[in-house]
Amino acid sequence: MSENEVKDLSDLKDLTDNAELAENEEQTPAAPTAPLREKEVDKQGRAYATGRRKDAVARVWLKPGTGKITVNGRDQEVYFARPTLRLVINQPFDVTERNGQYDIVATVKGGGLSGQAGAVKHGISQALSRFEPALRSAIKAEGFLTRDSRVVERKKYGRAKARRSFQFSKR
Repeated sequence: MSENEVKDLSDLKDLTDNAELAENEEQTPAAPTAPLREKEVDKQGRAYATGRRKDAVARVWLKPGTGKITVNGRDQEVYFARPTLRLVINQPFDVTERNGQYDIVATVKGGGLSGQAGAVKHGISQALSRFEPALRSAIKAEGFLTRDSRVVERKKYGRAKARRSFQFSKR
């Protein structure tokens, strides 16, 4: 009986097992790698991104520098007086270990301070991933690139708020 001759099903099984082993030896397993994105910067060497949260929209420019963050022409300590809001803004730098390496210029419109801080954080994350595409996976794993789509529900007629009814009076 020759090597490729099949008499019954057990011979067929042996033949396929040998073929699979030969194929696996020939192929070297390639590690799946995501295609690295290109660095997106303008003529001044800045990365631009738009961040959104609630009703706030932030336009963010990121460039290499000393870590100065300017929001609407004012320093971040002046614009975002609460330490928690400044903490939110600096989260992308903490995750990527890039504290004090980039200057940020941001303009924010709409919403309140909390929404604006979230919008700036979203914009910084987007700009950082455009300036250094290798950091994208770390930023994405923390969920900073995802736009938080939760917004305030509109008020309905015949109601006190979006869902709350007016107080019921029996008499």
